[in-house]
Amino acid sequence: MEATTHPWLSNYPEGIDWSASIERRPLYETLERTAERCRDNTAIDFLDYCLSYGELLEQVNHMAKGLQLMGVTPGARVGLCLPNTPYSVICYYGALRAGATVVNYNPLYVERELAFQIDDSNTEIMITMDLEALYPKVAAMLSRTESLKKIIVCPMAAILPKIKSVLFRLLKRKEIANIEPSEAIVHFQDLLDNDGDPSLVNVDLDNDIAVLQYTGGTTGRPKGAMLTQGNLSANVSQMLLWYVDLNPGEEKVLGVLPFFHVFAMTAVMNFAVAAGAQMILLPRYELGQTLATINKKKPTIFPAVPTIYTAINQAPDLAKYDLSAVRYCISGGAPLPLEVKETFERLTGCRLVEGYGLSETAPVATCNAMQDINKPGSIGQVVPGTEISIHDLEAPNDVVPTGERGEVWIKGPQVMKGYLNRPQETADSLREGWFRTGDVGYMDEDGHFFLVDRLKDLILCSGYNVYPRMVEEAIYLHPAVAEVTVIGIDDDYRGQSPKAFVKLKEGEKITEDEMKTFLADKLSKIEMPSRIEFRLELPKTIIGKLSKKELVAEEVEKHKGSSTS
Repeated sequence: MEATTHPWLSNYPEGIDWSASIERRPLYETLERTAERCRDNTAIDFLDYCLSYGELLEQVNHMAKGLQLMGVTPGARVGLCLPNTPYSVICYYGALRAGATVVNYNPLYVERELAFQIDDSNTEIMITMDLEALYPKVAAMLSRTESLKKIIVCPMAAILPKIKSVLFRLLKRKEIANIEPSEAIVHFQDLLDNDGDPSLVNVDLDNDIAVLQYTGGTTGRPKGAMLTQGNLSANVSQMLLWYVDLNPGEEKVLGVLPFFHVFAMTAVMNFAVAAGAQMILLPRYELGQTLATINKKKPTIFPAVPTIYTAINQAPDLAKYDLSAVRYCISGGAPLPLEVKETFERLTGCRLVEGYGLSETAPVATCNAMQDINKPGSIGQVVPGTEISIHDLEAPNDVVPTGERGEVWIKGPQVMKGYLNRPQETADSLREGWFRTGDVGYMDEDGHFFLVDRLKDLILCSGYNVYPRMVEEAIYLHPAVAEVTVIGIDDDYRGQSPKAFVKLKEGEKITEDEMKTFLADKLSKIEMPSRIEFRLELPKTIIGKLSKKELVAEEVEKHKGSSTS
């Protein structure tokens, strides 16, 4: 199949086959090499609790041996339901060193979402923290799911500096979960009580699944994208080649994006380990804390989603923070408005570039140049070793000429192996190594790519995927609901947000606030509809299927009207 050709930007000298420079190796081996080279360098700074690369490697080895002693063998599924903490990194690399497959879980998931993913992925061991907000719902999965057998519990107090640890135990007791003794519960400290010498595991870069990264669309439940060790290793190598003037062993990466999200997993954690960079971790995003951390810790690289950069632009006290140490910011997860980019660069003096990727591409496929031209609205050019082909929407096997719109197909070493237990969807998405993204875009004559639409009804909310069907299923749980359709609407802050259109059963009455109260324990905050509109009838197709396109068109007209008024 002939791919659309394109030049790279002057990030690279001409005439060099940079794809040949892409290195692939087991992710644990990358950590091992970095620890040998930067043993005493700080690997993690979490609220002033620090680990060097030497200490990180030691804990990873003890973690791996502990998992093997628990019976973990190559291919076993180990779930991580954690906020950004040192445990996230230790357990991720420890599981991979033991030969396991990591399954990423959003800590904001409600029980039914956890249960689905646990059983779909066959997760046998879940790692979480002793926090009231996390532990009880994970513990409930022991009796609610078929596959989960063990829970490893990590203590929050143990990863805080001494004074903060004491204060946490005294003042935050209500936030600490009550954990009843059980054979199914393993405490993190007990797991690490071993000689730290795990058994050797041979890694097949092309076939061993490192991570199951759940993604999806409106046509079905979330799917587990099978990312191999080779996929993830290649994508990190591609990022290292993309950065110009990188100072290995000296950079500091701000980790405010959650590691369960594929963007942060690659662009913060795996990238930092490969570059010998320091990870400055925050357990959650909060504007004031983020700005104070940049001011104090001086990160040099700051990956984030557009809503975070928007919030920084609008911070009333921005002038009191020194952001000058930040050299590079990469925006991903949602379209970056030009106004946000230009304002951020003007206020901070930092280069803000937009990238593009998907869970299925580990995720980075394109990025704007760290130096040189950034075209307004462009998602940049392909990273080394990657090809993009633009295909006719009506005749998918036909490639369209430069400048014409079509479906974006991606090929490269970072493209997933397939979807777990979804042979038909895998066959539909992968064609001779090409991944069909379902996104519509075009390439200009200079090789810059632009996205213009999405074939899927996926809602991108603050960089997170929100699946309308999951929201619809939750609303359908209310006994008064007859029909529901959920679409994405424009949101000035989050990019998009879900809006639900609901038809009630005859004689039933319910308010928007009452419905949101009902949904509070069934949807995460990101998934909660920003608006719920009740209608007597919902649009349908000729065969009676609920239709979204009429509702989308209405919202577009409303948005145009409000913009011009």
